[in-house]
Amino acid sequence: MGSARRHPGVALALVLLAAGAIAAVLALQVLPQYCTPITALAIAAIVALAGLGWVNSARQAQPHDDPARAGLIRAKEAAEAASAAKGLYLATVCHELRSPLNAIYGYAQLMERETAVSPRDAARIIRRSTEYLNDLVEGLLDIAMAEQGAMRVARDVVRMPAFLDHIARLFEPQAAAKGLAFRVETRGLLPEFVRADQKRLRQVIINLVANAIKYTHSGEVVVVFGYASEIATIEVRDTGPGIPSASHEHIFTPFERGAEAARGSEGSGLGLAITRAIVHVLGGDIALESAPGAGAVFRVRLMLAAVAGHHEAAARERRIIGYEGMRCRVLVMDDDVQQLAFVHEVLGGLGFDVATATDGAAALALHAARRFDLVLLDIAMPGRSGWDIAADLRALGGDGQSPEPRIVMLSGNAHERAGPAGGETPHDLFLVKPIEIGALVDAVGDQLGLTWTYAEPAEAVAAGPQAGGAASTSDLPEAARAPVERLRGMLRIGHVRGIEAEIRALEAAAPDARALVAALYASLDRFDLAAMTRQLEGL
Repeated sequence: MGSARRHPGVALALVLLAAGAIAAVLALQVLPQYCTPITALAIAAIVALAGLGWVNSARQAQPHDDPARAGLIRAKEAAEAASAAKGLYLATVCHELRSPLNAIYGYAQLMERETAVSPRDAARIIRRSTEYLNDLVEGLLDIAMAEQGAMRVARDVVRMPAFLDHIARLFEPQAAAKGLAFRVETRGLLPEFVRADQKRLRQVIINLVANAIKYTHSGEVVVVFGYASEIATIEVRDTGPGIPSASHEHIFTPFERGAEAARGSEGSGLGLAITRAIVHVLGGDIALESAPGAGAVFRVRLMLAAVAGHHEAAARERRIIGYEGMRCRVLVMDDDVQQLAFVHEVLGGLGFDVATATDGAAALALHAARRFDLVLLDIAMPGRSGWDIAADLRALGGDGQSPEPRIVMLSGNAHERAGPAGGETPHDLFLVKPIEIGALVDAVGDQLGLTWTYAEPAEAVAAGPQAGGAASTSDLPEAARAPVERLRGMLRIGHVRGIEAEIRALEAAAPDARALVAALYASLDRFDLAAMTRQLEGL
């Protein structure tokens, strides 16, 4: 076997405990002349396995009322359950991601091969799948940020009557399609305006109502909004199958929908988990009352401070076509050429002088040569990150003729908002990808203090469908008026899936309004909700 190097020997002792006392000691000593490193490891493994076998035998021999043993078993079972839940969670996330990705990938290949598939249909499916992916990612981020206490809460002034009216308009057609009665009730004196995070509050109510309609097959769904002493109580009641008490906590777990409810249902199973996380961040609580066969009541309690003396100015959505003053220079740094093309198209079309760079060195060289007014920096870059480039730009400062540039950071990871660990955050604004066009334009305008110029009303009318379709409500059939009104309500709250459903309803109710329907679909494909609002003016 050769002259293997001798080991100085090994002595092993395994102390076995039972109920906190020493029950046995296993000892083994191997002389140096017979011990190599491999032998030592093997002996250690044998002794450990022997100890495990003794523990298993002792476990069987121990009385069932041994508290120490029971505690160990519970801890072991909890760890195994947590491991299984983690595996199931990851598997479910992968499944939820793959389904829309498959649709995007498939239709992209069909378009690339120039098959007979309609480009508009393919684009619509790709857009819907992308929206679903974005909703899923945003939902996961919402849960993570809420658990870490990193979710930011806005303090908007919300006009409550209009807010609740939007909720009613949003869900009335969905409930009617299932033969359900749906209504929104108020209790107590409702203030005209309250201060709240409008986006989060709407998300909570939409999640609860959507679930109630989804799982209720007959009867009604009712939203009850009560208000007293600046405490709002929001109840969502349904006459669905009910939820067993054993599942009341379980259904708030991500990707869990309950065995009965989940069969044949769509959705990622994140709605209730996100809802509870948001309610807790807003400083409220959520409770469930339900039993099998007795429907369900989800009750949310939040503090919504009334706002006195507030008046809203009626502002009409207008299309931005440029800005006043000198031409502004914008630098965009991103290693994704498609993202660069997107930003260049949006800002270049509004009159900005846009330059692009795919790495930090190029961005710094461009800025040193041209001195930009605003710089958009992607954070996740190969080599030096966007934070590094931002710090270098701040160090360059102004040049006497041009002030320091405004710096906007872009990232697909909302957790990077806090900046580099232990360092300064040399930026003026943080935006999360994917970026909606309107949000990007608003951010640039705010940072540069721009005064926008808008398309004239006559231009908007000429661009709308009225010339080739209906010009007033009287030109539409009676059955088309309801979809138009619901469409207006959904445009106000930006519910994209609801907007698309109402366009289809309008198309079915008014076959002669082909020009209007085509224009609405085209605006929806561009996600231009302002244009859709203009197209419905006068109807």
